[in-house]
Amino acid sequence: MNWGYRYTVLLLCTLAFAATMVARLVISPVVPDIVDTFQTSNGAIGLALTGMWAAYALTQFPSGVLGDRFGERKVILAALAGTTVFSLVLTLSTTYLLFLVGAVLLGAATGLHYSVAVTFITRQFDAVGRAIGVHVAGGPFAGLVTPIAAAAVAAQFGWRPALALGAAVALPTFVVFALGIRTSEPQRPDQPMADRLTVGPIVELLSRPEIGYTVVLAVLGAFTWQAVASFLPAFLEQGRGFSTTTAGLLFSAYFVVHGATQPVMGQLSDYYSRDIVVAGAMGLGVVGFGTLVVGEGLATAVPSVVCIGVAMSWGAPLQSRFIDVLSDAERGAGFGLVRTVYMTLGALGSVVTGSTADLFGWMAAFALLAVIMGVGVLAIAANLLLHLGY
Repeated sequence: MNWGYRYTVLLLCTLAFAATMVARLVISPVVPDIVDTFQTSNGAIGLALTGMWAAYALTQFPSGVLGDRFGERKVILAALAGTTVFSLVLTLSTTYLLFLVGAVLLGAATGLHYSVAVTFITRQFDAVGRAIGVHVAGGPFAGLVTPIAAAAVAAQFGWRPALALGAAVALPTFVVFALGIRTSEPQRPDQPMADRLTVGPIVELLSRPEIGYTVVLAVLGAFTWQAVASFLPAFLEQGRGFSTTTAGLLFSAYFVVHGATQPVMGQLSDYYSRDIVVAGAMGLGVVGFGTLVVGEGLATAVPSVVCIGVAMSWGAPLQSRFIDVLSDAERGAGFGLVRTVYMTLGALGSVVTGSTADLFGWMAAFALLAVIMGVGVLAIAANLLLHLGY
């Protein structure tokens, strides 16, 4: 079999995405321990996580510009180096304020990877939905082992060594990526970066109906994804009474389903309507969150988590939809720009969910997620039934 360099690019970009995801996901399983250590609240930790995801989102656009200017390889290596360093900063934090700052810096470093990796990959493949789906699956597959590993390390050594797992994964990935990926040619090596950051082109791109509509759907999906990534283990443990081990296993099961269905959802969207696939995913989100709130015991929790895992695979078809409506020249900075917009707004999912849980309880917090998924389904149905053409 002729492996081909394009598959090396896809494999190592996926591995790099998984490494940056591990560094962010090790936090969720130890949220109760961090709350106890700093004598703070779920809302306060939710604020730190929102800061992390917001910083991750805000670097998407600059990373696309940097990739066009300096080449994707250099930017992805910078992301992995920053992930290593700031994972250690987060691990060594001694106060809540330092933890908050460390989380934000970690988010900014990990955010350098995704946009440039997607544009790098889509130049190698024609079936962009499937390729993006494979790359996106790196995150969920990181989630397969991360909750279990973090919980096991925390139980034995405490939450700080658990957070150090991020650096332990990112550093060797940096080495492998540096050795395996050739220097990439910048798309716009001579254009001043300031030219890409002017307000006019940004407003023009975001004002296109097909872009704005897709951004709205992505905001709904990202808000829900952030909430699940931040608080699903805490919900299962504190809201449903499962043990830490059981909650960690269910969280891992969520990521197994999420990772396995990302390439499938992307491939389905290559052959059928992107919107229909997204609507199906979000519809399962309504079912999953709804039954998780009203049901009891493992008999309900397991299928609910499966539905949620499929629902959170909206990313592959929606991101492919962005690629469809962006020209080749726009994809680097343009894809980074829309990622920054929808992920910045979606990052509110952590603080809103944590605060809702503090004020009204976990059931209300997760019922809100079912409502948000329902809004996405209704938006897609209106676009299709009313022939709005977005």
